[in-house]
Amino acid sequence: MRIVFMGTPEYSVKTLKALTDAGHEVVGAFAQPDKPVGRKRILTPPPVKVFCLEHNIPVFQPDTLRDGKALEIINELAPELIVVVAYGKILPKEILNSAKYGCINGHASLLPAYRGASPIQWAIVSGESETGVTIMYMDEGMDTGDIIETERVKIGDDETADELFERLSYVSADLTVKTIEKIADGTATRTPQSSDGISYAPILKKEMALMDFSKTAKTLEFMVRGLYSWPCAYFLLEGKRIKVIKAKALDITTDKPCGTVILSDTRLYIACGDGSVLELLEVQPEGSKAMAVSVMQNGRKIPVGTLIEKV
Repeated sequence: MRIVFMGTPEYSVKTLKALTDAGHEVVGAFAQPDKPVGRKRILTPPPVKVFCLEHNIPVFQPDTLRDGKALEIINELAPELIVVVAYGKILPKEILNSAKYGCINGHASLLPAYRGASPIQWAIVSGESETGVTIMYMDEGMDTGDIIETERVKIGDDETADELFERLSYVSADLTVKTIEKIADGTATRTPQSSDGISYAPILKKEMALMDFSKTAKTLEFMVRGLYSWPCAYFLLEGKRIKVIKAKALDITTDKPCGTVILSDTRLYIACGDGSVLELLEVQPEGSKAMAVSVMQNGRKIPVGTLIEKV
């Protein structure tokens, strides 16, 4: 099938590669503009652009889709189908309707749950035991289109957002290819989304990552896993930020105030809400590399009785 692809991050590349491997003619791709990366703010192309340049696929990076220029490009490319995976821009109606078979999107949740920008992270933060991928026909709403296919995926007990991203990227790629086969042979179905179970996954912001030890240890464990590797859960101690890379809720209780360090040797336990206890396993003190808690404790031990700062 003749396809225009729209996507930006590494997650999207898996689907783009699967489309080319399956023999589809990707006549062009749209990605977000290059962005400055790192401390030196080096202008860096997104992964989808890199893939396209390596495979001689025309790539376009408009700042907006609403001035008519993107539509002109798409009309010249004359796709039968537009495939969108983590592009990061809202598509106007005229683009949604520009291809023969319309526009489909691979969304990393079981819609209508976790509509929005960060479904993988919020599924973990919310303590879900499963998530998945939904392929849908796009409409003008935010992830509200009719569902074509879904695939459920169990979330691992210790799985981080980064790890789940990697797994779901392959699920999404495979499911997209299978869905296009059904669209091509006329067997694809359309199922309107249920009005029950709607939830949202808003854009993540750095301020969301500050740990509140009045919450339960299990809630904080989910937060640590779901916000890794960005923005990464953290707490403040003596004005310095300590990122928490790994943590585990323990099957013990305490009557100490929330945020109090209750064990500090090669291990580090912190009192949390409802008498629960969180063990920190891997951390990254400000200005340092990530390290096991035992290593940090050997160098700059946080003593028992320390109360983690509230902000």
